[in-house]
Amino acid sequence: MYYVYILENNNYSTWYIGYSSDLRKRIENHNNGKGGKTTKQGKSWKLIYYEAYLNKEDAIGRETFLKSGAGYRFINKQLSHYLKKP
Repeated sequence: MYYVYILENNNYSTWYIGYSSDLRKRIENHNNGKGGKTTKQGKSWKLIYYEAYLNKEDAIGRETFLKSGAGYRFINKQLSHYLKKP
């Protein structure tokens, strides 16, 4: 199983989109400074969204889409209730 996920960093009000075959370990790595260049800057990442795929190629394709302009619009629509914080 492969996962496409979105992490949010409350310290910087930013998102990170990625994919992994071990979601829990990957999030732990991000929070321990072992993630990518973007996530090493802040260690307060929390999972706000994920999708599961059987094939790696499908997960990579979805990650690529979510990182595009249309993908960001999709995420904003999917998470509209979450994004409306009190």
